[in-house]
Amino acid sequence: MAEDTQYDDQPAGTHPDEATPDGIQHDAEPDIQPEETTASSALSRLLAGNRRFAEGKPEHPWQDPQTRESLIDRQNPNVAVLSCSDSRVPPEIIFDAGLGDLFTVRTAGQVVDDAVLASLEYAVDHLHVRLLVVLGHEGCGAVHLAMDELNDMLDATTGDALDSLEAADAIDSMEERIAEADSIILRTVGFSVWQAQQADIDAQDDIERVHVAHTIEDLVSRSEVIQDALAHERLMIVGGRYQLTTGEVEVLSF
Repeated sequence: MAEDTQYDDQPAGTHPDEATPDGIQHDAEPDIQPEETTASSALSRLLAGNRRFAEGKPEHPWQDPQTRESLIDRQNPNVAVLSCSDSRVPPEIIFDAGLGDLFTVRTAGQVVDDAVLASLEYAVDHLHVRLLVVLGHEGCGAVHLAMDELNDMLDATTGDALDSLEAADAIDSMEERIAEADSIILRTVGFSVWQAQQADIDAQDDIERVHVAHTIEDLVSRSEVIQDALAHERLMIVGGRYQLTTGEVEVLSF
């Protein structure tokens, strides 16, 4: 998917007022493009900004006093981003975006709870964002912690088994045990780790990708607002994984 995306080097956001050659501020023209095209264009601008960042050529668009003042009374972001809280992965920086460009929600391991869901539903239903990006990243500490906690649970679950049949029964109940765990990370990210391991996926890089897919699935299954926006082609959801080593965002296809 990433290879087919056409880059657009314009800044990522659609701001309420644009300066024209005559120096007068005019309202932006209404967007009459099909929604899918609008979402695809927003994704192209995000990836173009990420390319500038990764190449060490950021433009830092829309960060001037005029932009700040134009956004006092309203905002009009095209994109919502759910990402990890990791200090190395700030979306506005890695996408070389500016004020008013991105509606961002961040939690450790991009975990979804009621507050996250309500925030994203607000972005979709009231701000009318066209694109929702679920962004994981390389070396995610929440994924690593979930892997450790899941291994500890597996050891505790099977360690007391008297025979292989009892051990197999204990493993069959793992999903229930994960759902009832005290650890929030284990209940959320740990479930993604368990799904990955059941598919013989053990490398953390690949588990991070599985977790992005599971997060998207969780969002869609829990939110009627997001379901409706997808069904009526008002919204596109894309998964991504930021690579600490290169600064690039890998676009994931599911």
